[in-house]
Amino acid sequence: MIGPLAVAISVLSLALAAWAFVEFFRHRAPTRPLFQGLAVVGVLVLVQVVALVVGLARGGGPDDGGLVVTLVGYMLTALLLPPAGAVLARMEPTRWGSLLIGSAAVIVPVLILRLGQIWNG
Repeated sequence: MIGPLAVAISVLSLALAAWAFVEFFRHRAPTRPLFQGLAVVGVLVLVQVVALVVGLARGGGPDDGGLVVTLVGYMLTALLLPPAGAVLARMEPTRWGSLLIGSAAVIVPVLILRLGQIWNG
């Protein structure tokens, strides 16, 4: 797990969430920059997941097999959440789309934090 990348993902994702929630409360539909921000978060999560997979292949990570399964589940969820949030927000081109982006962006740091906890035991 890349620690500084995890911090960057969390900070960027929380900033994106705050921005999306402001847009929601201003009754504004999601704009292209919101979608681009979610895409950047998604790419950073992809880099982190690749680093975790490489670490697992090298024998790192949790020793317990059950925790490895949990880690893989969290990796898949973290990887799929930003694109799913973008798709749902595109389907809802109202202020509620901004809320969907904000919600996805709030969940990503929690998943990254949990990945770090599982990785470090």
